Amino acid sequence: MSCVDKFVDQIINTDNDYQALDRIYLYNRICALVGDDNHQTDDDIKTALINTAIKNNKIEDNQTAKEILNDQLMDFVTPLPSKVNQKFWDLYQNDPEEATNYFYQLSQNNDYIKVKAIAKNISYQTATDYGNLEITINLSKPEKDPKAIAAAGRQKQTGYPKCQLCIENEGYLGRLGYPARSNHRVIRFTLGGQTWGFQYSPYAYFKEHAIFLNKIHQPMIINQHTFNNLLEIVRIFPQYFVGSNADLPIVGGSMLSHDHYQGGRHNFPMMKAKIEREIDIPVDNVKAGIIKWPMSTIRLTSSDPEELVKAATLIHENWMNYSDESVSIKAYTDETRHHTVTPIAYRNGNEYVMDIVLRDNQTSTKYPDGIFHPHQDVQHIKKENIGLIEVMGRAILPARLKIELKEVEKYLLNESNDIAEYHRPWADQLQEKYNFNKDNVSEIVEKETGLVFARVLEDAGVFKWNHQGQLAFDKFIGSLK
Repeated sequence: MSCVDKFVDQIINTDNDYQALDRIYLYNRICALVGDDNHQTDDDIKTALINTAIKNNKIEDNQTAKEILNDQLMDFVTPLPSKVNQKFWDLYQNDPEEATNYFYQLSQNNDYIKVKAIAKNISYQTATDYGNLEITINLSKPEKDPKAIAAAGRQKQTGYPKCQLCIENEGYLGRLGYPARSNHRVIRFTLGGQTWGFQYSPYAYFKEHAIFLNKIHQPMIINQHTFNNLLEIVRIFPQYFVGSNADLPIVGGSMLSHDHYQGGRHNFPMMKAKIEREIDIPVDNVKAGIIKWPMSTIRLTSSDPEELVKAATLIHENWMNYSDESVSIKAYTDETRHHTVTPIAYRNGNEYVMDIVLRDNQTSTKYPDGIFHPHQDVQHIKKENIGLIEVMGRAILPARLKIELKEVEKYLLNESNDIAEYHRPWADQLQEKYNFNKDNVSEIVEKETGLVFARVLEDAGVFKWNHQGQLAFDKFIGSLK
């Protein structure tokens, strides 16, 4: 052991204010002070250790094995779950924001939040009739290793943890086809009389992308209890918004099997949308209005959370059974329910705000993927479910578009290209609309991709922004009375 290592050990062992997480920082500072140029970054150290493990045949040379060892190494420099929870709630007594700042920084420092991978994402804004929409092409999640996929197929399935949101993922080693979580930590808290967990998303889609998860593995459901929970979370963490994906296929998120919410510190385009017209609802002390947004959204505002829950429940329960076939809205087919909502809660000073987005998951012969789902002519850009984050105006587009849109640009410039056939009709429309050159082609393709996302959201809106659609929306509002 070098003299620097010994000195760092002495500091950590004698000063309780230092966490193990500070070791690399101290090591590098001391090396700099004593003129030692051999100091390393944490990434250098991890890479060297992982390469050593491969060389010594301790792990296989594949992405899964390297991720598992990476997280095991970072677990050594991450405080125990009990210590993390204790410090979090000690800091919370002084200031909730101080507590979340600590936990967020910890989750980045120990490489649970994949900061370098997230930085690869492409992100920009597009001006639309509904304000600026946020467009991201998600490049952060690593592609699956074919060898690991094949090995996972041969591996005995344990069913533990039951899903990637279960609280049992905290400290889980990982396996082929299932992510490593040795360095994962979860904050426990009580919500609605139950134990819940609070963590961050490892591949965050926005700043401080948080997940609030039920300790019990049970399906997603939207009801009065949901609205209470959301408002309680923004009472506990007033600096965050929180929302729930819808609880039905097609209009729901990708994880319907585990009760959870998403939140964080981000001001989404939908939250900036203005009230287009105020509406009357039979609940005291609640202001209500329809916002100018492509998806049909009612905004409720009140300083009284209980009254806000009453108003949200009124809208939800009426919508669950509401039909208007003049605009293709149908609550049930036989016993199959089609209606639910996507609710989002946040604070505006002393007032609580809840946006209620109406959802309908019907399909038809014309629209087999969903009547209120991205239609086929825009699926070359986005065909997946429109979940909570996209409802609020932030597109999470597939990584394939980074390469595919470059081929579209070549096509538009009449250069040799390998354009995907499903982009060709769109590209031909753009050819008729613009005169392209090397200086403007990338900017125009970015803008038009954003406008396609606006169309995606319009497709998902149950009451369209035309005369017929808005009359139908007013008719639904009238049913609340």
